[in-house]
Amino acid sequence: MKLVSVVLAAGSSTRFGSDKLSAMFRGEPLLRHAIRAARAAPVERVIVVCRPGLDIGEWDGPPPVSPVRVNSDALSTSLKAGIAAAGDADGAFIFLGDMPLVPHHVAGKLAERLDDSFAVLPRHRGSVGHPVLLSVQAFPEIAGLDGDQGAGKLLRERTDIAYEEIADPAIHLDIDRAEDLARLETPGESSP
Repeated sequence: MKLVSVVLAAGSSTRFGSDKLSAMFRGEPLLRHAIRAARAAPVERVIVVCRPGLDIGEWDGPPPVSPVRVNSDALSTSLKAGIAAAGDADGAFIFLGDMPLVPHHVAGKLAERLDDSFAVLPRHRGSVGHPVLLSVQAFPEIAGLDGDQGAGKLLRERTDIAYEEIADPAIHLDIDRAEDLARLETPGESSP
């Protein structure tokens, strides 16, 4: 099975008040943590969907990391660009650039559950988190999204979704505001 990781990092950071993905978090830009989690997945490559000018850093060794630049912060635009760049992959993990603490083992567990499912979602205490693993079956439907909608509504309407229970609440921890960054800065129970 050929899988890729897509890191969505083209948002405008309006609630944060400045360039969130370049903000320092535990000694390096926030986005690097999400890319590291995406690289830990069982993938052939990592696609970072980002706005022009965002530095995604240099990455040595496999899997390779490459940017796809978009001039829109609409979630559907970013998601469609990432899926289009996935090419002939059998599936794509969707990581969010503002989720730095996603445990690195989660993606492997999701890949084990894909089978014939439309998608595999991690769940902690009944609540779905990230990353999401979309099968190639989902790609044509993702292409039909528009506006600021992601795959959430599409996934809620399906019955062929698999779930993987995850003990770590970090699958829910994202950075929206500067206070979130400060609160998560000190390593605690939710670290990869």
